[in-house]
Amino acid sequence: MNWLYVLCGAAVGAPLRYLTDRAVQSRHDSVFPWGTFTVNVTGCLVLGLLTGATVAGAASSPLYLLLGTGLCGALSTYSTFSYETLRLAESGARLFAGLNALASVVVGLGAAYVGVALAEAWWT
Repeated sequence: MNWLYVLCGAAVGAPLRYLTDRAVQSRHDSVFPWGTFTVNVTGCLVLGLLTGATVAGAASSPLYLLLGTGLCGALSTYSTFSYETLRLAESGARLFAGLNALASVVVGLGAAYVGVALAEAWWT
């Protein structure tokens, strides 16, 4: 049954990633990969919220599989982040490549921390 939770979450997360990436990127006239950055930070925030809720006893294991593993796993994308960062560096946009790598890690970790803190404040 666990694989079904993951499958259902991923079936929503993958198209959501694609649609969000296209919508965000179409609004920016920049080589910076804003779409991928947005879905990755959003995934970190959702996973932080879910982790905090799970620790507080407000979220079950099936919900974690559905949203954490399935939805967030398909929504966020390390491979696209890596590819886009390397593409920026190879095309001469090294500043954007460095900013993408640094901002993705710092803002992603910050979003996860904020998610955990919000969930703990809500459920404890």
